[in-house]
Amino acid sequence: MNKSYQTRHIRQTRRSFLKTSLFAGATAGMTAASWARVKGANEALNAATIGFRGRGGSHIGSIRGLQKAEKGVRLHALCDVDRNVLKAGVDKYKVKGYLDMREMFEDKDLDIVTVATPNHWHALASIWAIQAGKDVYVEKPVSHNVWEGRQIVNAARKHKKIVQTGTQARSSKCIQDAVEFVKSGALGKIKVSRGLCYKRRPSIGHTKDDNPIPESVAYDLWLGPAPKKPLTRKRLHYDWHWMWDYGNGDLGNQGIHQMDIARWFLNDMELSPRVWSIGGRLGYEDDGETANTQVIYHDYKTAPLIFEVRGLGEVKGSGKRPTYRGGSVAVFVECEKGWVAVRNYGSVQVYDNDNKQIKNFGGGGNHFENFINAVRSRKPSDLTAEILEGHLSSALCHTGNISHRVGKEASVEDIRAFAKKDDSALEAVDRMIDHLAAKNEVDLKATPLTLGPALEMDTKKETFHGNAKANKLLTREYRKPYVVPDLSS
Repeated sequence: MNKSYQTRHIRQTRRSFLKTSLFAGATAGMTAASWARVKGANEALNAATIGFRGRGGSHIGSIRGLQKAEKGVRLHALCDVDRNVLKAGVDKYKVKGYLDMREMFEDKDLDIVTVATPNHWHALASIWAIQAGKDVYVEKPVSHNVWEGRQIVNAARKHKKIVQTGTQARSSKCIQDAVEFVKSGALGKIKVSRGLCYKRRPSIGHTKDDNPIPESVAYDLWLGPAPKKPLTRKRLHYDWHWMWDYGNGDLGNQGIHQMDIARWFLNDMELSPRVWSIGGRLGYEDDGETANTQVIYHDYKTAPLIFEVRGLGEVKGSGKRPTYRGGSVAVFVECEKGWVAVRNYGSVQVYDNDNKQIKNFGGGGNHFENFINAVRSRKPSDLTAEILEGHLSSALCHTGNISHRVGKEASVEDIRAFAKKDDSALEAVDRMIDHLAAKNEVDLKATPLTLGPALEMDTKKETFHGNAKANKLLTREYRKPYVVPDLSS
């Protein structure tokens, strides 16, 4: 490690911390143009990745892949709050390294920022980068809650920046073609758009005491906008997905991809006017808080969007995933004259009502290259997953989780009576109950499911009608100085 890197980017002084902690306020009056110069078509775009212990590694791979292919982009810097991860990345790629993203955003040579932090950092990191004049590629879900997702959209519009969502299925030609096929009316009207996230998630264990923070981690920076709390799970990394302060459960982890595809087929560009959830964290007791089993119902006028999450195995003690119509992580669009199966991002099958395959669409795509091309053209319309799309699909996950969080435990009988009021819902709920009680031997009397209320939404304001408790969960209390700014005006 060179001396400059060691002193400037790892061992922050009190002076540099105070300077960077005021970053958001300092940029409030600046325009994007004052920070970033416009690069010519033949100049390489400098990119940086924030958070690369997990998904960020794929971002680095995409950047370097395009760099090797001479697509006019190069890896310029890395940022991570884990000093060991940061040092390893800097040593490997020979780039600049930063512990604190705010210091990195001051780099005038930096053009693009990719965000692969835990979910609770996605919005603020994206907005700070936009305010600093950078174009942004942000992982899914783009937000930790509904309100802050809308603020990223507002920031992108205000500063005229290119912001891509990391829902890479949007760049797959096979799905694009399938969506257009359904839009053409060839299968008649859509009856239901169904997303699945059947991914076995074992217990993360249970701890009685606070757990030690890894010495290499700058924990205050890791927490960022979240409340300052001790570590209440065994692992700092990854298992944050199952804690409400940082993650959104598998609905907002893997499920956001399938939620996005399901909404894409419906072609709805607002949140659903009505949503409810039935589910729970069942089958084991651990430190996790989010549901591992859910049915979410979004009551769109076009057709209902039903989403199913299953974190237990096919049967008790099994490592095998459950399946539905041959898919575990999939989307099925059921229409009047047949149905569409999206079981992966490289091929899509179409069936008639006799389950005979009548069409197959093939072809993938390069999502990151699509982003780079849009950065060059300066046209948000060139993006396959522009930030508004990301906000809406992420928010569908959040509103489903909100119904769950404000819900109450209920008997199977009461749950079935509630679900049968909505077309197609009872069938999904009955399959979930069978999966839990019959196949995984979960006692639904001893550990009941949670029945969430049907929440009515003002889709223009993105707030719920008459439910203060639910509206409170549309945003959060931000910890200074990590405050997501209100950019609504």
